[in-house]
Amino acid sequence: MKINAEFSQIASAHTAEQDWVASPMVGVDRKPLDRVGNEVARATSIVRYAPQSHFSPHIHNGGEEFVVLEGVFQDEHGDFPAGSYIRNPPQSSHTPRSEPGCVIFVKLGQFDTADRTQIRIDTNHKAFAADDQRSGVETMLLFADDHEEVSLERWEANATINLEAERSIEVLVLEGSFEESRDQLKEQSWLRLPNGSTSSAQTGPTGAKVWIKRNHLMEAPTAPKV
Repeated sequence: MKINAEFSQIASAHTAEQDWVASPMVGVDRKPLDRVGNEVARATSIVRYAPQSHFSPHIHNGGEEFVVLEGVFQDEHGDFPAGSYIRNPPQSSHTPRSEPGCVIFVKLGQFDTADRTQIRIDTNHKAFAADDQRSGVETMLLFADDHEEVSLERWEANATINLEAERSIEVLVLEGSFEESRDQLKEQSWLRLPNGSTSSAQTGPTGAKVWIKRNHLMEAPTAPKV
């Protein structure tokens, strides 16, 4: 299966307009954003856990990272409320569940194979800092290595924010809205710009808060081995 799998092309999705797709586990539904592979895949999705639902125990051969958007995500490592950012590196394992229900933005099978860094951050208790290079931008660094950089950013209202994707950029809107090339992106909208792209975001009257990943598409992505 391939969804938005031409990584040399701009891709976007407005998940508020998408239907939920059932996963193999009852009570767990998905909205695919990009995907290369079948049930074991390199995938980016919005995932919804119904109250008292769970997923089978599994190992992340290619790693997993996610942001909790609504509710509380749970596993044997803890309870993670909305605003949590989690990185489960390759060879890690867990049994996901949610008693109250939750919605997460999740990326599977996209880590560097040598990465073993486990990260669990409650961004509600971490400060933003002004970006000295970009007016109207505040940043919160979540992760960085030689392969990628992940952060939250706050963009002030009615501002033009440059999106320079020298080595790719991916954005998920957490709050507010912005316009990119006449495409209006609102809460839980997603945008991916390929290597070498240059674009800009025009924020709306309330500004925008976004999750953003850079520099991660230097090599053509492939499906993980089953």
